Amino acid sequence: MMKAASRKARRVSRMLRARIFSAGRIVSAILLALVCTAGASAKNCLNAKNPNTPPGQVSPSASATSESTSQPDSATTSTATPSASAPTTAKNEVLVDDSEGQQTKRIFGIIPNYRSVSADCQLPPLSVKDKFVLATQDSFDYSAFIVAGMVAGYSMATVQYPEFHQGAAGYGRYYWHSFADQTVGNYFTEAIVPTLTHEDPRYYTLGHGGFVLRTGYALSRLVVTKTDSGGKSFNYSEIVGNGAGAALSNAYYPQVERTAGNTMSKWATQVGIDGIANILKEFWPDIRRDIFHR
Repeated sequence: MMKAASRKARRVSRMLRARIFSAGRIVSAILLALVCTAGASAKNCLNAKNPNTPPGQVSPSASATSESTSQPDSATTSTATPSASAPTTAKNEVLVDDSEGQQTKRIFGIIPNYRSVSADCQLPPLSVKDKFVLATQDSFDYSAFIVAGMVAGYSMATVQYPEFHQGAAGYGRYYWHSFADQTVGNYFTEAIVPTLTHEDPRYYTLGHGGFVLRTGYALSRLVVTKTDSGGKSFNYSEIVGNGAGAALSNAYYPQVERTAGNTMSKWATQVGIDGIANILKEFWPDIRRDIFHR
C-alpha cells in the first residue's frame, strides 16, 4: 500500500516537473520570437526614417526633434511648474523619475499589458465592471488567439493528450481546449475571485532596485497583492483563482485526464506562467528603454 502511494506520488511529481518545464519552453519560445520580431521592426523603422545615418549616430533631424521636445514653450512651463524660479536640476530630476518604470498597453507591441501599473503610480480601485472588462480584454485580445495556437501546436507535437488524436481535427481539439484554459483562468484570477475578495488584480511595477530585488518582488506578487482599500493581502485571486480554473477545466477534458495529479499540474503550470509574466512586466520598461530606445 505504502509502496503504491509512493510510486503514485513520484509519478505526479514527475508530471508536475514535466508540465512546468514544457510551459517554460513555450513561454521562452514565444518571448524569443517576439524579441526578434520587435527588434527587426525597430531597426527597420529607424532605417526608414534616415537611411543615410551611420549605425550608432543620431541623425540631425532626430537630434533637432529631441531638442525641440525637451524644451517646452514658456506657456507650457508656467502651467506645469508652480514657480518660474524653480532650478533646472529639479525639473530634470522629475523628468528622469517619470521616465522610469513606465508601462505601455502592450509588450513588444503584441502581448496585452492592460493589468500593469507604472512605478510609483497610485490608481483608484477597480469597480466590479472594470475587473470583468479587464478579464475580457486579456481573454479576447488578438494575441490570445495566437498564443492559444502556439500552445496547442506544442501540446499536439508532444502528444500531451493522446485522446485528441492528430491531424486537423486533433489540432482543433487542442486549440479550443488551450483557448478555454486561458479564458477560464483569466476570468477567475482577474474578475471573479478579485470581486469576491475585494482584491486589485493589477500588477504594480516596482521599477527601481537591482535585478535580484525586482525579480523577487515580481515573484512575490504571486502570493501578495493589493486590496481595493489600498492595503495588502494574500493573493487569493492568483492561487485560489488558478486552482478553481484548473478544477473547472476537468468538465471539458476527457474522463481519463480528470485526475488530481493532472489538476495540480495545470494549476502549477498556470501559476508558473504568471510568475514569468510578472518578471517580464517588471522589466519591460527597462527593455523598452535600453534595447528599443523608446
